[in-house]
Amino acid sequence: MNHNEPSTYRFSEAPIWELQRAYYEEQGIRAWQSEEVPQYITSNPMIATAYAEIIFGFLQDRARLGHITEPVMIVELGAGSGRLACQVLKELCELKDYAGLPLPPFRYVMTDLAIRNISYWQQHESLVPYVEQGILDFAQFDAVTGTELHLTQSGERIGPAEVEQPLLIIANYFFDSIPQELLYVDEGRIFECDVSLHVADEATKRSPSDVLETIIPEYHYRRAAEYEQESYPYRSLIELYTDKLEDSHVLLPVVGLICLERLGQLSQAGFCLLTADKGDHRLESWEFAEPPKLIHHGSFSLEANYHAIQYVCEHKGALTLFTTHQYNNLNVGCILMLQEPVIYAHTRLAYRRFVDRFGPDDFFSLKAWFEEQPSVMELPQLHAFWRLSGYDAQLFLHSAERIEELLPVCSEHAMKDICHGLHTMWKSHYPMEEKPDLALACGRLLVQMDLFEDALLFFERSRYVDDADSHILYTMALCYYEVGKEAAARNYAHRAVALDPDHEGASALLDLL
Repeated sequence: MNHNEPSTYRFSEAPIWELQRAYYEEQGIRAWQSEEVPQYITSNPMIATAYAEIIFGFLQDRARLGHITEPVMIVELGAGSGRLACQVLKELCELKDYAGLPLPPFRYVMTDLAIRNISYWQQHESLVPYVEQGILDFAQFDAVTGTELHLTQSGERIGPAEVEQPLLIIANYFFDSIPQELLYVDEGRIFECDVSLHVADEATKRSPSDVLETIIPEYHYRRAAEYEQESYPYRSLIELYTDKLEDSHVLLPVVGLICLERLGQLSQAGFCLLTADKGDHRLESWEFAEPPKLIHHGSFSLEANYHAIQYVCEHKGALTLFTTHQYNNLNVGCILMLQEPVIYAHTRLAYRRFVDRFGPDDFFSLKAWFEEQPSVMELPQLHAFWRLSGYDAQLFLHSAERIEELLPVCSEHAMKDICHGLHTMWKSHYPMEEKPDLALACGRLLVQMDLFEDALLFFERSRYVDDADSHILYTMALCYYEVGKEAAARNYAHRAVALDPDHEGASALLDLL
């Protein structure tokens, strides 16, 4: 450890936040490709469906109020890999086409601090079609200082009061990853928690992630009466904390609240916020709270104080929606900072159906249980849960081996349903060069069902087929043979034998050709 006395910082101004920014700017999309930064819980088909349904309800509400001409702008903060945006857009477009209702147009704007992420989105095969339709754009946005949106594709600049419809903001794993104040409440008084950071000597010369991984925070308390002054913007919130909390450390999301204010100023009609994070909206969850721990995953994250965000927004006239039950892994909220928010019935009903009754957090809890069960589950249960997930790729990969085991007793109808599910899954798949290879896994399963044409569709989609082993090459040769494409069958059989001269299946197939 470094034995020099470290500097002391106000928590929101500590070097950890600069290291956080540096990590994302350095890593770009690799932060998610390497799975260092978690994304599944906030980027799966279940949460995308919930968000799309709420947005669809919001569009219905705006249409019912007569605002059908101007587009609704959907701004995702910290869009990261882009997977959530792609899945939301797919589901939202399908809902709109299926319903056939008169609705206002919409445009989705993905934002991030790291310009390398935007460059990745601009070239992504799954996002390009939405850009070409004019319903997707991108912007670099700094949550700490940003006041405008400069759209990269259309070239538009969106400044204060230039949007007529309310802004629809998506903020997943956002409030826990931007600077926050840290307060300590005890005996009716407020103290500020400053922090000094102890870092291993060898880590200081390495990457931001390495430094963050070794940091040990030490907290220092000083009386902070300025928070109790009448002039402090969140005075009533502080008064509540001093009245109700004791021996409690409280993260105060001042930067996040100011960011929402700045974004809200872009619209003449307020905003609707969809947000998901770890962090509670109940005051009692902050009672006797210990000092925060830096949760390291390449970058780091903390708890999000949804209670403070809810309280401040409600005191400005917002209607806030959080689950009536305690969350386990992900708290999903909807905040309507709008004139007469109660009249947004379709929006509120969608939240009730797709979050409060059974939502992304409930699904994630079931998924954790499901991952321990495939070996003892039968096909109807496996298929039902896969359908419930929205044909989630991760669930399929986890259960593909068990599905293959069950194929000998599988009916023709069940095989057709599985095949349909694979094609449906692929339509919403957002490739990120991750492994295992989803296309190869689908192809192998379809071969076991003798669905050779469908199998070939997936084999040809694989990014890794040129590096495939002799078994995959032989399987492809067999598929081409079964569909009558003998030249292709011969080619792949020769390639299999070139890799493995003793491959009996490939040699036997060449004898037939």
